[in-house]
Amino acid sequence: MQTPTPQRILIIGSGGAGKSTLAGQLHALTGIEVIHLDQHYWQPDWVETEKREWEEKVAALAARDSWIMDGNYGGTLDLRIERADTVIFLDRSRWRCLYRVMKRLAISYGRTRADMAAGCRERFDWAFVTYVYGYTRTRRPAILSKLEGIHPQKTVVRLRSDREVSTYLAAVKNAILAIGPGGGAPNRKTELE
Repeated sequence: MQTPTPQRILIIGSGGAGKSTLAGQLHALTGIEVIHLDQHYWQPDWVETEKREWEEKVAALAARDSWIMDGNYGGTLDLRIERADTVIFLDRSRWRCLYRVMKRLAISYGRTRADMAAGCRERFDWAFVTYVYGYTRTRRPAILSKLEGIHPQKTVVRLRSDREVSTYLAAVKNAILAIGPGGGAPNRKTELE
């Protein structure tokens, strides 16, 4: 029996966990369109989208037939999980995430990253650094609890290291080769060690 091909892959995790990077890697393997939520939430000069408009945008994006979507935005997480057939949680260490945030800042300072909305230049944001520092204590427990309650027909993948990410990407590639054109990520609940 062939494994169903995922069509809606949600990637969540702390800032600096590698969500956008993984989304790009999965796109390269599957050809599924990537939706960086930051590009849809932020307006030029880091102006936030109004709550109701944001919820409508996310509902429209999630209603698409296929996507790889990266981003947190807790207020719309349930809607995205409901539509996703695969949820990937990048459960990275606080220090790894902070390192990646600072590296990203050093490389992109003053420029707009490809995964960010136009007009949102990379800048130092103390509130964001504080959010990343506190993520494992303030956000992670609720995420883990939410993942435990996901319907068993959905795939949940928890990746905690670069090695686990590489192993998962290799599994996706092997599944695509085994299934043939149009294949996708393995459909199973997994926690790589």
